[in-house]
Amino acid sequence: MAPTAGTPAQAAALVAAAYQQRTTEAGGSWQAYVSVADPAGPPLAAVADEPDRLLEAYSVNKIAVATAVLDKVDRGLLTLTQRLDVTTAIVIPGGDGIFSLDGAYPSSVTLGHALAALLTVSDDTAVRLCGLVCPAAELNAILVAKGFPKTQVQPVANPNRFYLGTSTPRETNGLLRALVAGTLLAPASTAFLLRQLRAPIAHTDGVRRIMSSDERARVAAKGGWYADARNEAGVIFDRAGAPVLTYALFAAGQSDPGNFGGTHPAVTARAKMGRSFLDAVDGLTGSGTAHPVTRQRPGNGG
Repeated sequence: MAPTAGTPAQAAALVAAAYQQRTTEAGGSWQAYVSVADPAGPPLAAVADEPDRLLEAYSVNKIAVATAVLDKVDRGLLTLTQRLDVTTAIVIPGGDGIFSLDGAYPSSVTLGHALAALLTVSDDTAVRLCGLVCPAAELNAILVAKGFPKTQVQPVANPNRFYLGTSTPRETNGLLRALVAGTLLAPASTAFLLRQLRAPIAHTDGVRRIMSSDERARVAAKGGWYADARNEAGVIFDRAGAPVLTYALFAAGQSDPGNFGGTHPAVTARAKMGRSFLDAVDGLTGSGTAHPVTRQRPGNGG
């Protein structure tokens, strides 16, 4: 077990050391912004490694997509129970997730189901389903209005489709801190989004990997991978559910780019970082609104 800090400043130093060690081991290019909550003041920047560099966010920006959709839910323009048509044309063949697996189209799902697939198993077709109700131009405008002008999807000819676009480590970190502070979305939408990101089936092949199930429940995580990039962003909560550490990690250029599994150098590095990050802040009290964990346990049918 890595050292546990007694103060936010000590935790920030431990986090910085872990980041430096693991990124050096992994090689390639890294950009990151990691902050530690300080109940006495603003968050402490533990890692600021090219934090304002504009980068391809890949599936990390699915958090931003969900934010825009849920903003429309908050304003009464959409509901989580409304149904979306899943057609053969909208399914991405061979894409990550679940929609490409069953082959039973046309069908329909609720918007809530599409968002759950988007945020947990990182379903690619779910991006297109979100585009049906929140076109690219509107999505980008919502994010700008919320204070995130660099976190933008990339429009294409079809207004209801888009590539996942760009962000910066600092802005991704800020979006997550606004989420847990309750200033990004209404309480019900905040709880919904965090419930997906902390679910047992949410991204486990990075920061959460070397953790118990109870420890994983204290981490809201979203990965993003494409080509040679391996990104991840999330929040670690204290034992009472208050946010204590927020991270945005962007990596590219490591060896073995065709390996999207857990043995990729950047993914291995994030797993080791995650263990160190959690241990570093485990003795601290977070800051701001607490978000108690909704326990999910394996079932046995019946």
